[in-house]
Amino acid sequence: MKCYVWSIALYDAETWTLRAVDQKHLETFEMWCWGRMEKIIWTDHVRNEDILLGVKGQRNILHEICKRKANWIGHILGRNCLLQRVTEGKIQGGIEVTRRQGRRRRKLLDDLNPYPANVEKMVSS
Repeated sequence: MKCYVWSIALYDAETWTLRAVDQKHLETFEMWCWGRMEKIIWTDHVRNEDILLGVKGQRNILHEICKRKANWIGHILGRNCLLQRVTEGKIQGGIEVTRRQGRRRRKLLDDLNPYPANVEKMVSS
């Protein structure tokens, strides 16, 4: 599954900015893939924990994205390049914007630290 499905599904995942909805969709996709591999249809009403016990696996798609993002950020920030200066905020745009309405937009580096509790448990183990 990791070889065929994840390589396509997680293409360029290190540059994604994940919202809570996106994380839920990714976990749902992962469980759908495991269920399809076990030939379980949704009308069987099998719990996710039972599917994971059947495949002897655990949920780790968000952990994989976290690892990829940390490796990519480390690679980029280790070089002295334009993208590093942009992510650190050293290059300013020509348009001056005082304040936008609404919630502050999430940035690439904002997504690196505050992962959900279940991902932090997987990273620490």
